[in-house]
Amino acid sequence: MKKLSARRRHPLAAVVVLLLALAATGGLYAAFAPAGTAKADETAQSLAIEEGKKLYSVGCASCHGTGGQGTSDGPSLVGVGSASVDFQVGTGRMPAQQPGAQVPKKKNIYSQAEIDQLAAYIASLGAGPITPTEEQYNPAGANAAKGGELFRNNCAQCHNFTGKGGALTHGKYAPDLEGVSPKHLYEAMQTGPQNMPSFPDTTMPEQQKKDIIAYVQAVNSDKTDSPGGLSLGGLGPVSEGLFAWVFGLGALIAVAVWVAAHTAKAKKS
Repeated sequence: MKKLSARRRHPLAAVVVLLLALAATGGLYAAFAPAGTAKADETAQSLAIEEGKKLYSVGCASCHGTGGQGTSDGPSLVGVGSASVDFQVGTGRMPAQQPGAQVPKKKNIYSQAEIDQLAAYIASLGAGPITPTEEQYNPAGANAAKGGELFRNNCAQCHNFTGKGGALTHGKYAPDLEGVSPKHLYEAMQTGPQNMPSFPDTTMPEQQKKDIIAYVQAVNSDKTDSPGGLSLGGLGPVSEGLFAWVFGLGALIAVAVWVAAHTAKAKKS
C-alpha cells in the first residue's frame, strides 16, 4: 500500500502538465505565426512592386527611363522615396503634360491604390523618404502659433506670409497652399519638390512640421477673420496704403513741380 501511494501523482501535477502544454502551444505559435505573417507581407509588397512597375512602364518610363535612371527629359528617381511619388502623383503634377520651368498642380489621374503601387516600385529602386502615416501629419493638437513663427522663418520668403504663394525667378513660382491636404504639406517638407528645399527630420522635427501644417490650415480657414481690403500675403489691407504712397505721393510731387514751374514763369513775365 505504501508503494502504491508513493507512485500516486501529486494533485498539482495535472495543472503543471496543462501549463506546459499551453506554453508549448504558445511557443509553436510564436515560432511560426510571425514568420507566416512576415511572408504574407513580403508577398503583398512584391505584388505591389510588380503592379507599380507596370504602371511605371506605361506612364513614367518615357521620361524617367525604363529603370528610373533618368533621361534628358526627366531626372533619376533612384532614392527619391515613396513620399515623393505620393506627393507628385497625388497632386497631379506627375505625369507632366509638357516640360516647362515648373510643373503645375492638376487633376490626379491615378487612384490611391495605384499611387501606392507606383510608390512601392520607386522605393524599391533606392532608399528615400517614406510616405508619412496619418499620425505623423495630423495637426490635431499642434501649436499653430509656433507653426506661424516657423513658417515665417522658413517658408514666407517664397510662399508669402499666409501661404498665398509668390513669383520666383525664370518663370518659377511658389504655389498657393490653400486647400492643400496635411499629408501633401508634410510630404513637400520631407522631399522638397521642384524649387523647394527639403526639411528632413534632422532639420525640422516631425512636431514642427505638424505645427506648420496647423498654422497653414488656421490662416486659410473660413473661420479666420480677415481685416478686409486687398491684402499683401496676409499682412492686412496694406496694398491700399502702398497705392496711396506710390501714386498719391507721386501725384503730389507732380503738382508741386507744375506749380513751381508756373510760378517761376509768372515771375519772369
